[in-house]
Amino acid sequence: MEITLDSEAQTTSPHPRTTTIGGDLPVRRLGFGAMRLSDGPGPSSGSLVWGGPRDAEQARAVLRYAVELGVDLVDTADSYGIGANEELVREALHPYREGLLISTKVGVTRPSPSEWVPLGRPEYLKQQTELSLRRLGVERLDLLFLHRVDPQVPLADQIGAFKELQDEGKVRHIGLSEVNVEQIREASAITPVAAVQSLYNVTNRANEAVVRHCAEQDIAFLAYFPLAVGAHTAAGGPLADTAKALGATPAQLALAWLLHRDPCVIPIPGTSSVRHLEENQEALDIDLTPDQFTQVSALFENSTEEL
Repeated sequence: MEITLDSEAQTTSPHPRTTTIGGDLPVRRLGFGAMRLSDGPGPSSGSLVWGGPRDAEQARAVLRYAVELGVDLVDTADSYGIGANEELVREALHPYREGLLISTKVGVTRPSPSEWVPLGRPEYLKQQTELSLRRLGVERLDLLFLHRVDPQVPLADQIGAFKELQDEGKVRHIGLSEVNVEQIREASAITPVAAVQSLYNVTNRANEAVVRHCAEQDIAFLAYFPLAVGAHTAAGGPLADTAKALGATPAQLALAWLLHRDPCVIPIPGTSSVRHLEENQEALDIDLTPDQFTQVSALFENSTEEL
């Protein structure tokens, strides 16, 4: 499928290094996705994300080093490791440094290691939020995502539960994950949506319309799997020549492309490697010219990568 970017997407150098979520939460535009600290890269590549990290000490060290490097947005979920990922974040980072945003997600159950099932009954969402508060060691969640929309429950009821939690002071800002534009509009009619988290990278732009809508409505867009898992980030892949000209790695170029896509986009790459963590964070300092952005965009216009 051919996907054409708006002229507005072809941003000029340099790109903004920071943005604000919900009007009052300033963050750097390169966060950290903690899921990969569970037991691998995720269900799409065979990992179960079922328990705690293989090396807990190393995982805690990666989280702490991420914050030392300037990361101020760490994303987790109650379903990653069946709560173990949230507990890991608390073990590594609590008490949280001032200005550090921990976002989490509720609304997906794990009946077995291979299953990820949406469950949006209001009582369940409230129960899981209480557990997330406890595991993360906070009285209020600054950013809580509905992990997936449950098609068996009216969206208004699911967002209504979040709104009640917000009114009780247990949630500061509300986000949605893997939704379409109409669902964002429906949720926004009930309460402001501060952020959307969805799959988006240079090889897979199926959520292009959602990115455009977020840009128009001043909604932060957290891009997960920003590096995908494919050969395009390899040394001899399609990004190699442009990356070399910039003095960057292909992975850094893939992140830089997202940073130039629109100021609302916040990539949240995850890794269990200190070396990759450093490499990813250095992408924030790469500026692309409009021609370079267009060139990279054109490499994948007619294909998406299956993750």
